[in-house]
Amino acid sequence: MNDEDVAGIDQKRKLFLPSSPDTLDLSSVPDWLPKGKRGAVCFGIDDVHPRTPELYEENGDLNRGVLGHVRWLLQRHEQLRITLFTTADWRQISHIPTRRLLSRTPWLRDRFHLSEILPAGTMRLGRHPHFVQRLQELPRLEIGLHGLNHVRRGRGLPVEFAGLDKDACKRILRESIAIFEEAGLEYVCGMTPPGWDISENLMSAMIDVGLKFVASARDIRTDISPPASTNMSGLKGVSLIYPQFIYDRRLLHITSNFQATSPIDRAIEIIENGGLLAIKAHSLKNSSSHIALDGLDELYRNYLDLLFARLDNIYGNTLWWTSMGEISDRCVNRSASFSTHATEKPS
Repeated sequence: MNDEDVAGIDQKRKLFLPSSPDTLDLSSVPDWLPKGKRGAVCFGIDDVHPRTPELYEENGDLNRGVLGHVRWLLQRHEQLRITLFTTADWRQISHIPTRRLLSRTPWLRDRFHLSEILPAGTMRLGRHPHFVQRLQELPRLEIGLHGLNHVRRGRGLPVEFAGLDKDACKRILRESIAIFEEAGLEYVCGMTPPGWDISENLMSAMIDVGLKFVASARDIRTDISPPASTNMSGLKGVSLIYPQFIYDRRLLHITSNFQATSPIDRAIEIIENGGLLAIKAHSLKNSSSHIALDGLDELYRNYLDLLFARLDNIYGNTLWWTSMGEISDRCVNRSASFSTHATEKPS
């Protein structure tokens, strides 16, 4: 979503970080890169849901839509892994207000949906077994959480968790997880919050339900350097190019730092600095007359094909092609091991 969509609710928090942006404590993730690897690449796609025809054809035709582009890229690049951030019961029709009179009426506009939404259950994953089956059939694919409905009452329509207390956040997360389990769709223990919005209540709720990582910042503008920190969409002040623990080291954060409008030189700079090239796309290119610059269409797919081939040609086996779930597992496990050794007393 656009930065403008979350204006007024983006609180630009930094209180969850282990250090200031000028002195990022990257030792909080010791040896996050495997031995012999110069940098890493992961690719995440948001807003995945069984919507037709933009995303998924009910007849199972994987040659069309976003899943067709995903399959095409996976076939051409055997090292590539992809995380699909999937909404459990998508209800959004428009990401901008369509009930214009209501949206201009104080008090009321904060208590009602400002655009039409789908009836609950319409896009519930368990009601679309063919869609779930297609996801399960694609290789080197993992599923992450991306909200329950992708809508909220009031302004900032897709920013589902904004302003909610911990119990409400936990309820949404638990219901989302229940829907994934009902559908038989395995998921990794992480989430991209709708609208990039994160709060202390949401982070605490994520930890309570067993989630380990969050991708809640996008910055495709800040210049690349080891101490660079985010200052665009979502959480401010987290590392731009390295995984980093936040919220008292209880959640791993991964920043999206590349999209369709980014030059290939930016990707190379990230790798040259030993960083994580975290590529972002959205499943919907055109939604309510809004054209998403990072919508995964044929043009973006072909650009990624060129980028992946270029990176493979330059770095070969020294590049770690990974996923957010795998990065999280490695970082959490190594951090736990590091903490154990650090607290052991000599006999």
